[in-house]
Amino acid sequence: MKIAIIGDGNVGSALRRGFARGGHDAKAVGNEPDRLHEFASSADVVVLAVPFGAIDNVVHELGNSVDGKILVDVTNALNEDYGLAVGFTTSGAEELQKKMPRAKVVKAFNTVFASNMDRGQVKGEKLTVLVAGDDQQAKRAVLELATSIGFDAVDAGPLMNARLLEPMALQTIALGYAQGMGTDIGFRLVH
Repeated sequence: MKIAIIGDGNVGSALRRGFARGGHDAKAVGNEPDRLHEFASSADVVVLAVPFGAIDNVVHELGNSVDGKILVDVTNALNEDYGLAVGFTTSGAEELQKKMPRAKVVKAFNTVFASNMDRGQVKGEKLTVLVAGDDQQAKRAVLELATSIGFDAVDAGPLMNARLLEPMALQTIALGYAQGMGTDIGFRLVH
């Protein structure tokens, strides 16, 4: 697949490496508003790996370039104080779907630290990536992308379940930083 990653920081760069290793044509672009529309238009899948506060600007710049495409939301809906920016009656991913109604929004990868995104594992153990979305074909494609990196990819249900994945990411951050476990941690679903 041809993948356009919007954001070339730690998350975007790690996903680019992982997708490339999985055999995909993946490229990342940083804060270059004049290139975003063109960059996204030429891709099969667009990955949004930007800070939550940048979403409105990115949505504006992308315009209709993601219409009909898979739009993977990797963002964490956090405010400046690292608390949840939206609560349990909606999620950042659902709000993104409202802003980009003709895209096929899928929530994925947000519960994994960037340092583990390019391999999908920690200390030789596969990590689980939970994938939520309403479009079954789009969700299947993202599950396959995650598997190609090395993750144990699990269907987490409809997009509204991003309301659960976003707080789970906050818990991961709390364990890693506030509890001092570091970033070499992750979740694995045993099934």
